[in-house]
Amino acid sequence: MAELPGIAEVVVIGGGAMGVATAFHLTRSGVRDVALIERDLLASGSSGKSAGGVRAQFADELNVKIALRSIAEFRAMDDWSSGRIGFNQSGYLFLLDNQRDVSQFRQALQLQQSLGVPSRELCVAEVEEIMPQLVTSDLVAATFCPWDGHLTPEAVVQEYARAASESGATIVQNCRVEAITTRHRRITSIETNRGRVATGIVVCCAGAWSSEIGVMAGQELPVHAERRFVWFTPQDGGLPSMLPLTIDFSTGFYLHREGPGLVFGGRDQHLDDLGPKIERRLPMLLELPIQTAWSGLYEMSPDHNAMVGESTLVSRFLYATGFSGHGFQQSPAVGEYLAELIVGKTPTLDLSAFAVDRFSSGTRRDELFVV
Repeated sequence: MAELPGIAEVVVIGGGAMGVATAFHLTRSGVRDVALIERDLLASGSSGKSAGGVRAQFADELNVKIALRSIAEFRAMDDWSSGRIGFNQSGYLFLLDNQRDVSQFRQALQLQQSLGVPSRELCVAEVEEIMPQLVTSDLVAATFCPWDGHLTPEAVVQEYARAASESGATIVQNCRVEAITTRHRRITSIETNRGRVATGIVVCCAGAWSSEIGVMAGQELPVHAERRFVWFTPQDGGLPSMLPLTIDFSTGFYLHREGPGLVFGGRDQHLDDLGPKIERRLPMLLELPIQTAWSGLYEMSPDHNAMVGESTLVSRFLYATGFSGHGFQQSPAVGEYLAELIVGKTPTLDLSAFAVDRFSSGTRRDELFVV
């Protein structure tokens, strides 16, 4: 177990994908004196409970750009990790059963395609070719992107952490931040259950617990948690080997392959509630045995878009939170952006529109495609 340093140039709070990606990019930017503090174990929070989906099919232009940059980094990581992150680009398939959703997705397709994303609309017959087991009688259309897919969240976290550590970052687990000390609106240190760290820069990547860290620093971060449940069956029911991550958009029911079996879930906390939605779309899934289930927290923002940036109230307090279910997949691009803000480099991808101040200024921007 790494010892808590007495001093660090930058302290990153949170050992999920966002925190380790930030530490990784800081070390790549030349900042070696980085301390990442996780109150439990790496990936023990939302990242480790994530379904691991990665997609470019968003309605917000900035989210599409984040996705493109993140997908590129995941591809590179899959190479330098010798495939340990299991990046499976089998696509995302959104099933649409009403004209309102079709209209919104068509507008989003135009945006995505203008940015170079090869997403496209499918007719019902094409959906049936991909997954003959689906009930399609009420479907109107679908969208698909072959660049989308899924990977193993725990492996991503460990690979980022390993690379950051090898470049000089100190990763401290089982360490809980209890206070952030400021003087004249400048950070001077953090206090933990294992001691004090003198620092002038703090990055909050604490997921659903970010609002608590924000209070410590004097920066409001309007995040609330929503619990989502996931189930795993060790059988695949004869579904295709290259099964897209499939989402019944109006109900939120989704599934994808996980090794020889399937992972599935939705917005419901109980299988009895999710069952009718499964029966409506993929009844054969109800015949498969359930081996295990787990739950994790979505960190929700008021407009379902991320809050990313640097505080205007407290000098050198940065934050990345409120991703509303797509934080894991956006961690490469966001971690890069935070590192660039810290070192004073012109951002590769300008995410200033996601600053938390948008809520007080009345410039919220809603992401429509939240699963």
